[in-house]
Amino acid sequence: MATNQQRREAAKRKLERQIERRRDRAKRRKIVGAGVVGGVVLIVAGVVVWVVNSGGGDDSTAAASPPPSSSAPPVPTVGQIPTQRTALPTRPKALPNPTTCTYPADTNSAPPPKKTTPPDGKNVASQGKVDITMKTTAGDIPITLDRALAPCTVEAFVSLAKQGFYTDTICHRLGVTDLQMLQCGDPNAKGDVTTDGTGGPGFTIPDEFIDGEKYGRGILAMANTGQPNSGGSQFFMVYGTAELPPNYTIFGSISDEGLKVLDSIAKTGIGTVGQDGATGEPKKQVKFTAVNVAA
Repeated sequence: MATNQQRREAAKRKLERQIERRRDRAKRRKIVGAGVVGGVVLIVAGVVVWVVNSGGGDDSTAAASPPPSSSAPPVPTVGQIPTQRTALPTRPKALPNPTTCTYPADTNSAPPPKKTTPPDGKNVASQGKVDITMKTTAGDIPITLDRALAPCTVEAFVSLAKQGFYTDTICHRLGVTDLQMLQCGDPNAKGDVTTDGTGGPGFTIPDEFIDGEKYGRGILAMANTGQPNSGGSQFFMVYGTAELPPNYTIFGSISDEGLKVLDSIAKTGIGTVGQDGATGEPKKQVKFTAVNVAA
């Protein structure tokens, strides 16, 4: 028959596995923010106490919850990176050309350190492509923006790039396991996992989802807070697997040259792990030194 101590240890191991599974599900649901995971941990912590207290026996020390662990979460190891690209989605019906976009003020994000001006949103082209080279300390990442997919998002991104908004900002979040992407575009990021990911350009971008869109190697998409129409300046570049719901606007693709750079960043690994326990700061800092928009 198992002793109280053995029952406590078994319950603890079981709940640790549950926490890990919930973390995996939470990170797939949201690109920006990890409050859900924090709530899950608190709930499960309460369950730990209940399980231990109901374990039976008259040992008074069995009712005490185990002391909290002071060890940092383990750093995720780099998973296998697929080589096949994910195709860009297509709209079943073309958008009006030109179209009109709105960029309301963002009252929820920290103000940007650089003053920016949103596009006026009038006569926005919904056809054509824009080539941009994101020059970084890790190498050049050429990307192609597709106006037919997300004209309002492309218009905002190009405007920010031309205003020098992205220059000297860092990519603050890297995923190397089930969510293989590099997230960038927070003007306030300082290499601190507790505060990075909260900044924006001072305005928001409307959602431009397409039914059935999928995220995978080569896809460029906007990050958001999980709320409708909450995109801003933050975006993520997928170099591998990314099983996400279609809640993030896809607005372009990454070149083969750029994917090689992203692969090398991923293979360097994660430094400090974030609150979700699955992503974190790139071990080697990635900073945009210039963003060149093709004429």
